[in-house]
Amino acid sequence: MKRRLLAALIPGLLILSSPLPAQQSFFVKPLAEKKVAELPAGDLFWRIDTFDTKEQAQAAAGPLGLMAEYDGKVWLFTLGAAGVVSKGGSKVAEMGPIPRIEAKEYLLRINEAGGPKGSATAAHTHPGSEAFYVLKGELSQKTPHGVTRLTAGQGMVGHGTDTPMVVSNSGSEDLREFALFVVDANRPFSSPAPLQ
Repeated sequence: MKRRLLAALIPGLLILSSPLPAQQSFFVKPLAEKKVAELPAGDLFWRIDTFDTKEQAQAAAGPLGLMAEYDGKVWLFTLGAAGVVSKGGSKVAEMGPIPRIEAKEYLLRINEAGGPKGSATAAHTHPGSEAFYVLKGELSQKTPHGVTRLTAGQGMVGHGTDTPMVVSNSGSEDLREFALFVVDANRPFSSPAPLQ
């Protein structure tokens, strides 16, 4: 039986589903976002911390921090210099340096993403930089540079602006991951792209 794949563009996010007997789909859900006019000088890193309360996270956020509640925890995602400590937080990960982009306005966005074994996004690009942090399962990212795999507790920086990619669950259990973005706010967040 031939697999027929259906790709849909849903509010700027690419989703891939397969009409096989067990419907499998990769989901993408925005958790937090903000637009900023400029980025600080120097190398940029994404830092992920957890906090006991929303108030603590908001107090530590600063201009480039995004707070979200997820899976019973309060998370703070901060774009900035390496090695900075968020007062009152517990450091989870730091990923970088993030490939810099030039834009008139920047969108910082944190997505939750994942799906069951074998699920995958459609081939797509983003107008900026992406980083990944895996909470559960195994993530694979296929690009023209090859395939990279991450498991729970691992993070990585993507290849930069307009790199075609497919992100998939290559493990044996459900995948849950954070995708952290710095993109051009004046371009479509996600665009279909060929990838062989």
